[in-house]
Amino acid sequence: MTSLMQAVEAYLDLMYDCDTSRLEDVFYRSSHLHGFRNGAMVSWGMDTYREILNRRQSPKSLNSPREDEILLVDFASTTQALVKVRVRLSAMVFVDHLTWHRIDGRWLITSRGFHVESDDSQSRPSAGPSTT
Repeated sequence: MTSLMQAVEAYLDLMYDCDTSRLEDVFYRSSHLHGFRNGAMVSWGMDTYREILNRRQSPKSLNSPREDEILLVDFASTTQALVKVRVRLSAMVFVDHLTWHRIDGRWLITSRGFHVESDDSQSRPSAGPSTT
């Protein structure tokens, strides 16, 4: 379980600092992200998600407090787990269901299902389109 928790911490670090040089340390190359944005279901591959992270102003660069918590850890086997987390990315709070697989000895995310739990930016003047 320790190595999975270290992998989850690496995911939460990535969400806070948006350092895409570490993307492959967290996500498997064929991972997909799914969730509703602006009322429509979106599905992104890793190339698209890398672009999104590269465009995002990270919470770390904004000096925002880091707010994240692990809500659930469920092992299906020694090579598959589901982790549910809540994470604030500046004005938005997400609940993520992360499917992890142990591939070549490393825990990597193979799927991220996300839900926007709250979005404080909706009550403020828009600075442009928001991204996950």
